[in-house]
Amino acid sequence: MIPFDTPPEDKSELDEAKVFTPRFDEHGLVTAVVTDIRDGAVLMLAHMNAEALSLTLETGIAHYYSRSRAKIWKKGETSGNLQHVEAILADCDQDAVLLKVRVAGHDAACHTGRRSCFYRAVSLVDGKAALTSIDDRRAFDPAEVYGHKH
Repeated sequence: MIPFDTPPEDKSELDEAKVFTPRFDEHGLVTAVVTDIRDGAVLMLAHMNAEALSLTLETGIAHYYSRSRAKIWKKGETSGNLQHVEAILADCDQDAVLLKVRVAGHDAACHTGRRSCFYRAVSLVDGKAALTSIDDRRAFDPAEVYGHKH
């Protein structure tokens, strides 16, 4: 595993640092925004712990930390939709990363079979928050790929 140094205390030093020192939160996680390298579409948002970040850097394949399952998750291992990392960018205070990826397999990032996890728009309808699908196209059937309703 890659040993990450402790981030500097001084914010201005952190802003101009040449060494990647991720600022993991109290749960040991950084936020990862994932976009498609081809068109910049936002595919998903996930979290990475030090191990997932190390595996991603070492292998070039995106790994995340599943908070619900409390374990490392190699994205696309079951579905075949591996995310090949083309670039990793760190934000100014190094508590979030942006992964620019090329998706293999069905070219879908969402477990629902859609390209992006962001497939619903939020709006106000009759004074209540509502969701409306903006993408009903599925690149794969989750029941076939995962063997159950996901």
